[in-house]
Amino acid sequence: MDDVLVEKVLRAVELVPSGRVISYGDIAALVGTGPRHVGTVLREYGSTVAWWRVVNASGDAPKHKRQAAFEHWRDEGIPIKPNGLGCRIAEQRVDLEELARAHAAAVADL
Repeated sequence: MDDVLVEKVLRAVELVPSGRVISYGDIAALVGTGPRHVGTVLREYGSTVAWWRVVNASGDAPKHKRQAAFEHWRDEGIPIKPNGLGCRIAEQRVDLEELARAHAAAVADL
């Protein structure tokens, strides 16, 4: 895996504020890759960042990490959808334009 891509993904996740989420696809568009690559980066290298703030396009948390993610969500005030799979992404999504500006500055050294 490309070290620069890994760093771009991890820095993007680090910029998502507490109480907000972002989709794999949002990050992929930001860093110039596909959503599955974002998932791979988080699986392999994401234990040190707030991985629980990254959801699928429907706002659902990864099934195998859902309970751990929900514990963080409770601490951060992210409400869980009635179906118990994730959050309402339209209500909890980070401001993507603001994130893009912050991310450009955060990766300028790469």
